[in-house]
Amino acid sequence: MTRGRPKGVLSIAAGNTPAVRGALVSQLSRTFPGALILSVSIHESPSGRYPIVQRLMTATEPTLEVPAPLGATGDPAVILRQDLISLQRARQNVHVVLALPEQVDVLPFLLRLWRARVGADCLEDHYDAAPVLVGVDPATFLADITCVHRTTRLWDGDDRGEPVTPAEAAARQVEAADALILGEGSAGTTRSAQAASTLLRHLNARAGMITLDGLATEQPSRDRALTRTRPPGQARETWAAWLEPVISPYAHPHPDRAVSTFVWRSRRPMHPERLTEALGDSMLGVLRSRGHLWLANQPEAVVTWRSAGGHLEIREADRWLEAPASPAWEAASPQRRTLACWFWDDYYGERRNEIAFTGAGLDFDRIGGALDSALLTDAELSLGHEGWRSLNDPLLSDGEGR
Repeated sequence: MTRGRPKGVLSIAAGNTPAVRGALVSQLSRTFPGALILSVSIHESPSGRYPIVQRLMTATEPTLEVPAPLGATGDPAVILRQDLISLQRARQNVHVVLALPEQVDVLPFLLRLWRARVGADCLEDHYDAAPVLVGVDPATFLADITCVHRTTRLWDGDDRGEPVTPAEAAARQVEAADALILGEGSAGTTRSAQAASTLLRHLNARAGMITLDGLATEQPSRDRALTRTRPPGQARETWAAWLEPVISPYAHPHPDRAVSTFVWRSRRPMHPERLTEALGDSMLGVLRSRGHLWLANQPEAVVTWRSAGGHLEIREADRWLEAPASPAWEAASPQRRTLACWFWDDYYGERRNEIAFTGAGLDFDRIGGALDSALLTDAELSLGHEGWRSLNDPLLSDGEGR
């Protein structure tokens, strides 16, 4: 990028249905006069690994010239990065609204889109990142968040990821948002809208929330939701932090009768067999849970816990950090090192269990008691790492998530 040249602004718009995404993009086109709308669809190619990426460019001002619809086969993130850089080079101070389809896993996709590349332009040289806006149709969201009887595959940047349930896909999309835009009928007048609004606040407490109607009329809320850009690198750090295998789960500070969030923590390793037995009691009424485990028989492994609807996934995802100044420590992200410092134990390092459970009518005592029963006893703890390795593991013995 030419030194001193103003950057453009890149807004991200997504939605859990094509209709609500289209309504969100239409409203953004009225909110941002002069913006360019880059709408994307991704279709699996029958002839190879890479998909067909179709792009449609529209302008909010009729005087602006835009290219005809484009189609290409290749890495979606690479194709879109080239499109966006070309737009900024052609038009200074351009504001682009990138409208992503619901088949995209938003956070991994954005990380790949913004990834720094050696010897080549990266998106960060040309754009500041505006908030990620996710439109939500309440009825569809409530149906999807409990749907686990079928699977879908999401594009994560350069490939389709492993199959996930509609419940998992819905939760990930909501958790990616900086602002949640509730679709029609969501002004608090319908039961589904009220239930969806309550659950959304628990799944993503950091996101602002506004209705689609409010987006058009509430100027202060709209400005906060849409126009706050982030300094270079900060957006990528935020997205990467949410995808870390070791996180510090957050409980919504305002529980209510309909939905609540409970965070369970322990600094003692878990017995894999007793954990298996505890899963039934620990998952009653849970709509979403996310966190990490310290399994006694795998003392070096970070084991992630993630559920949506009635589907639970437990898998080995990383290694616990070694002491500061070790190669693993230096390679870790700043967020991971900060959390490790907060929780560091001279003997066990950063090892710990933390899981956040969100659902309707959760029995905190029952969930906590079930998980506490799976912790090693004092006698088992005294056996040390070598003694723990011999424990039977019905969860990860085949190397796959549950």
